[in-house]
Amino acid sequence: MVHFVGAGCGAADLITLRGKELIEKADVIIYAGSLVNPELLSWKKEECPVYNSAKMTLEEVIEVMLDAESKGLDTVRLHTGDPCLYGAIREQMDVLDEHGITYDYCPGVSSLCGAAAAINMEYTLPDVSQSVVITRMAGRTPVPERESLRSFAAHKTTMVLFLSASLLEQSAAELIAGGYDEDTPVAIVYKASWPDEKAFRCTIGTMAECARENQVTKTALIIVGDAVKQSNYRRSDLYNPDFTTGYRKAKGE
Repeated sequence: MVHFVGAGCGAADLITLRGKELIEKADVIIYAGSLVNPELLSWKKEECPVYNSAKMTLEEVIEVMLDAESKGLDTVRLHTGDPCLYGAIREQMDVLDEHGITYDYCPGVSSLCGAAAAINMEYTLPDVSQSVVITRMAGRTPVPERESLRSFAAHKTTMVLFLSASLLEQSAAELIAGGYDEDTPVAIVYKASWPDEKAFRCTIGTMAECARENQVTKTALIIVGDAVKQSNYRRSDLYNPDFTTGYRKAKGE
C-alpha cells in the first residue's frame, strides 16, 4: 500500500513517531526533495530506493507507486509539513482509487505551527484574534476570487500566507486595499525549525523591503495581524478562577 506521511516543518525530530516508523519500514520512498529535510532519509532501509518528486510529474510519481504495488512493496510518499495544506495529495489519492490501491495518511507538524513556535506566538488571543486564515497570494497559479487576500483582509483577523514570499509587494497592496492598516504587524519566518531558521518582524508596509534586505525569497511563512504583537489581549477564561468550567467551579461558588 501507499503511506502519505507528513515530514514535519523541517527539524528531523519533529516528525511523528508513526511517520518515523513508516520510513523505517518502507520498501520505496518518494519525497519532496525541495522541501523535506534529507536527514529523515537516514532512517530508511539501506536497500530502499528513493525518488525525488521535485523533479517528477504526477504521472511519474504514480508510475513509481504502481510499480511498487505490482511487486507487493510498501511505498512512503513523504510530503513537507502536513500534506493537507498545499500538499497536492488529493490528486494522487484519486488515481490510487482508480487503480484500487490502498493508502493511508499520517499527519505531520505543519509549518503553520513551526512558524508560531519560532517566535513564541499564540495565534488566537482573546479580544485580539480568535480566527486564523490560511491562504496564499495569487501568482502563477490563481486563487478563487472569493478567496483573494483583499476579501480576507476585511476581517482583520490573523492571516498566515503560504507560498507568497516572492510576492510581498503585491500581497501588501492587496492587504491594505482590503482593510488592513499599513502599520499592521507582520512576522516573516524563514525555514521554521531548520538549523538556519530566521524570523523578522516588520509591518505590512515594510514587509517587502524587509524580505529583500534579508534575502528571503522562498521557504518562508508570512504572519499578518495584531496577534503578532502578542499584547493587549484579555486573559483566557479557561484558567480564570472566576470562570466555571466542566472540570472546576468558579471561586466562591
